[in-house]
Formats: sequence, structure tokens, C-alpha cells
Amino acid sequence: MRKIALHIVFLFNFGSDKTTKRTVIMTKVHNFSAGPGILPPEVLKEASEACINFDNMNLSLLEISHRSKNYEKVMEEARALTAELLMLNENYKVLFLGGGASMQFAMVPYNLLRSNGTAGYVKTGVWASKAAKEAELIGNVKILASSEDKNYSYIPKQYPVSNELDYLHITSNNTIYGTQLRRWPIARCPIVCDMSSDIFSRKVDGKMFGLIYAGAQKNMGPAGATMVAVDERLLGKTERKMLSMMDYRVHIKSDSMFNTPPVFPIYVSLLTMRWLKKNGGVEWIEKINNDKANVLYNEIERNSMFTAVCEKEDRSNMNVCFVMHKAELEPEFDKLWKAANISGIRGHRDVGGYRASLYNALPMESVNVLIDVMAEFEKKFA
Repeated sequence: MRKIALHIVFLFNFGSDKTTKRTVIMTKVHNFSAGPGILPPEVLKEASEACINFDNMNLSLLEISHRSKNYEKVMEEARALTAELLMLNENYKVLFLGGGASMQFAMVPYNLLRSNGTAGYVKTGVWASKAAKEAELIGNVKILASSEDKNYSYIPKQYPVSNELDYLHITSNNTIYGTQLRRWPIARCPIVCDMSSDIFSRKVDGKMFGLIYAGAQKNMGPAGATMVAVDERLLGKTERKMLSMMDYRVHIKSDSMFNTPPVFPIYVSLLTMRWLKKNGGVEWIEKINNDKANVLYNEIERNSMFTAVCEKEDRSNMNVCFVMHKAELEPEFDKLWKAANISGIRGHRDVGGYRASLYNALPMESVNVLIDVMAEFEKKFA
């Protein structure tokens, strides 16, 4: 079994004396955590340096004004890069807000669902179900399809979508259950998509959607920031009085600075987008993500000790869920993967077993280590 230790070397400069340096060497484990997820080493390095001295100001990013010219440039670039990577046009406005994707469960219907209208929801997992539940507190909701009958192990298909709906809400990737939409639904109403756990992992024409939202902490940055991209033409039609903090138009007018934004998570998200663009963009990472998922699913199918939990056509490239045929051997498998410096592959309590999250920054080397552990386990216990 190969053992690969990933190392990150941080070289810090303290104060104005550039000769004063401190080197910190970290051994990076193979991080399969479902979220907060793995980030690129160079992003971590640059972000850590900004915590000491941001933009050569001799001030930390964490202590400067969010309305300073130095930080305004961060916000402007983050919005512009998001629009570029999602292939949006001038009709769309990009926001970076607090509150997590869970806040969007309420903000979406608050801004888009008319008092006499109806929103359609597809329940493909816990988060999709929570989104529908929040919307029901605001207006009329119709559940168009659900995979709850089989513990969310598949994606519903060929459900009718009325063009009279104010919007259709879908979740592109289901982190807990390991399913992912392979084909987007056809609808004449606006489509709202929660892309929290697969944002920027595959090529998406954002103009297909009326609104996209994503918590940063799965595949974009650290916890604390949420991206929203909305077609501005959809706003202002609900005829309800709007709370300022819940009104997308207020945040658009204020360039995401109506209140103090989550400065650090937005900056790290910007660094991650820069990293992605520099290396070849979404098309580049999509190929890598496909390769990572394919080799791991192939091992699961080959290995007599494991089985995947989702329908094959709906398996996620981001969150690979699998269980053991002999659950009583899980402690033995746990010993092996922990010894190989692997972290974060225990499955969610609603599914059990194991979950390997293959977010953009996870290298193929880490996937190979996991595959070797699985093969060694089979040799010992099959």
C-alpha cells in the first residue's frame, strides 16, 4: 500500500522587517471531509499571509475596513469571477451574503414567490426537504417529485413542471446521500438551484437558471459566506413588503455591502476561483473530477467488501457513498484508513457506512491512497 504524505510549507513575514521569517511545515492528511471541505494548498498559504499582511498594508485582512479600496477590489473581483465561471450575462447580479445556504431557503421564496403564486420543489435529500419546508411558511408550495421512498438513493425524473409556477427549486448535488443531477429539468418557469456542494465542479451554463445559490464551504471557500447569482428581472414582483436584510435588491444596490460582509470567507473564495481559472477553469477541473470519481466507483464495484448505495446513473462525482457488506468489520477498516493518514470518510448518520468527498482541491493521489486501503482490506478479510 502506498503511503503519501502531503506537505504544506508556509513561509511568513512578520512586520516590516522582511528578514524576520518563520517557517511552518504541516503534514496535510488526505481530507475527504464533506464540509467544510478541502482547499488548495496555495490558497491556504495566500490566505494565511493575508491574515498577517494584506495587500502590503501591514494590516491584517481581518482588521481592515470592508469599505476600504483594498477590500472593495476583492468584492468586485469575486463577483466578476463568479459570473465568468458560471457564464452569466449582464442580467445577472452576483451577491456574497452571510447566513449560509440555509438562509437562502427563506430568501428565495421571500423574493420570488408571489402571495397568490405557487413554487415547485423536488425533494432529493435533507437540504432540498428543508428548503421546501421553509418555503411553505411563506407561500404555496407544490412537491413535484421526491425520492424519499428509497432513502434519497436516486434522482426523480420525468415529473411534470407547470409553466404557471413562480419557480422550480432543485438541488444539484446531495451531500448526505451521494446523488447528483446529470440532466437539468426542462421548465418554462425560472429554475432555482442550490449548488452548494458541486459549484464550479463541472461546466454549467448559469443562464439556464433564474437563481443559483451556494454555501462556500463545500467546494469554494471556508464556512461563513454564501454566493447568490440572480437574474435581476425576476425581482420585485411579489407585491409584499420586504425586510431590508431579506431583499436581494437592497444587497444588489449595496454591492453586497448593505451590512458588513463575511470578509475572510469571500477573500478565500476569490483565491479559490483564481486558482481554478489559472489552471484551466471549470472544464479542466471537470475532467479531473470525473477521473477521480470513476476510479473510486470502479474500486467499489470491483471490491467484494463494499457496495455503492445510490442508483448508478445518479451517483455523485462529489460525494461518493458506500457501505460494507459485513458491517461488523468496519472497525478493522477504520484502523487501516486512519493509519494511512485519511480523514473525513465516515458516512452521515442517516446513511451510515462511508462517504468520500472528492471536491475540486482533493488530488488524485488521495483517491489512490483510499483505493489502496480498500484493496488491502479486501486481501485481509475477504
